[in-house]
Amino acid sequence: MEAHDPNTVLVETRGPVRIITINRPHRRNAVDRATGDALFAAFQDFDADDNVAVAVLTGATDSLGNGAFCAGFDLKSIAEGGTLGRVEEGGENDLGPMGPTRMLLSKPVIAAIEGHAVAGGMELALWCDLRVMAQDAIFGIYCRRFGVPLVDGGTIRLPRLIGQSRAMDLILTGRPVNAVESERIGLANRIVPKGTSLEASIALGEELARFPQTCMRNDRLSSLRQWGMSLDDALRTETKIGFETMDTGETFDGASRFSEGEGRHGQFRED
Repeated sequence: MEAHDPNTVLVETRGPVRIITINRPHRRNAVDRATGDALFAAFQDFDADDNVAVAVLTGATDSLGNGAFCAGFDLKSIAEGGTLGRVEEGGENDLGPMGPTRMLLSKPVIAAIEGHAVAGGMELALWCDLRVMAQDAIFGIYCRRFGVPLVDGGTIRLPRLIGQSRAMDLILTGRPVNAVESERIGLANRIVPKGTSLEASIALGEELARFPQTCMRNDRLSSLRQWGMSLDDALRTETKIGFETMDTGETFDGASRFSEGEGRHGQFRED
């Protein structure tokens, strides 16, 4: 794999949150091969770092302050003699054409979306666990116009997120999907004012980081692993993972805190 390029992918840590930024605003943060490799490396580092609990993936703004999450794979780089993104198969942490889209991380990732998240950029957002979307942002399978296929999980994750019928509409037509519709159909988890998706995503990441981590991560893992399993197998897997959580002592600690009065009546934090 090519070396991490600090010019195309920026990495910052704020407390328990790792911020990973696609830094190609002159190309609306489209990903070329080197950037995909750098994104893959950045998420490998995140997953291996015990000091961070949540990652936020976002795109850099240009000199005029205009944001774009990601415009997909950089077709201009191909026209200029570049190469397609690589695919390396062999496990759950494979390299995908856009970088991390074949990785199964142990910790959650939040997409902070300003501007356009289209084509492969939409596939990157679908790979994330949660999507925080600016009110003027746009999703779309824009590559439909150019005969470029979805090869970073779009045909799989989109139906799983929003259902087959709605996904087929978006996949076949390539039409733009605004924030209101995205939230209504379950594509966006949060809608925030323009220019605030990053800070809102960091705040959400900090909230997730305050929970007991083993339990949250294992419940997330069970939710991801159940696809393709029969109901019986999925239930067995959930039970196995759940008991692994309990064996850490985290559940007993939480039960003790509850018995002492913490978190009664659905309260998640002290006001």
